Amino acid sequence: MRGLFRWAYKAKLIKADPTAGVDNPKLKSGDGFIAWTEEHVAAYESHWPIGTRQRVWLDVLAYTGLRRGDAVRLGRQHVRDGVATIKTEKSGFTVEVSLPILPALAETLAAGPTGDLAFICGERGEPLTKESFGNMFKAACKAAGVPGSAHGIRKIAATRAANAGATEAELMAIFGWTDPKMASHYTKTANRRRLAAQAMTKLATSIPAPCYQVRERAAKAK
Repeated sequence: MRGLFRWAYKAKLIKADPTAGVDNPKLKSGDGFIAWTEEHVAAYESHWPIGTRQRVWLDVLAYTGLRRGDAVRLGRQHVRDGVATIKTEKSGFTVEVSLPILPALAETLAAGPTGDLAFICGERGEPLTKESFGNMFKAACKAAGVPGSAHGIRKIAATRAANAGATEAELMAIFGWTDPKMASHYTKTANRRRLAAQAMTKLATSIPAPCYQVRERAAKAK
């Protein structure tokens, strides 16, 4: 609104800018969509086993890391020699990602059901828009008792990759990021966990034995 009125004022279409002096609204703090946990994944998998289209939905998201708008377009026509290649919607279809079909995903896709043009499909095998898929996926998540966000699965996919040692460049290649800021968020978190674990191991080995153990050892030595 502020941009519109500034343009209108400069174009002399209005005599005064009614947004002048209006403060920006406070933005919500936090990381946005709830990131799925391994417990969420396990609960969903338990409720929707391999052989259900709802399981196909989850595994396409979890084992490719694609955004919802790209995941609903992904189909067999994008796969060659076991690698799925697709241009991402958010980049205006200018950024291409190449994603090997992992064994877990291959097993799920083989069991189906999948559509002719897209792996993710509706009840009759029809392709879905990202909006309709979002609503259906929320319903599937609700039935499984987990947060209903496709983007939350993208987050756990990035977390898994970072915890496994993926570099910022590798994360950018997987998730189609052109700015290293997001990749850095995941690698920093993973690195902090690894460093903390290493440091605690060193701390444990440096702690002196309790006094009673020292006395027991001295008595045995005599």
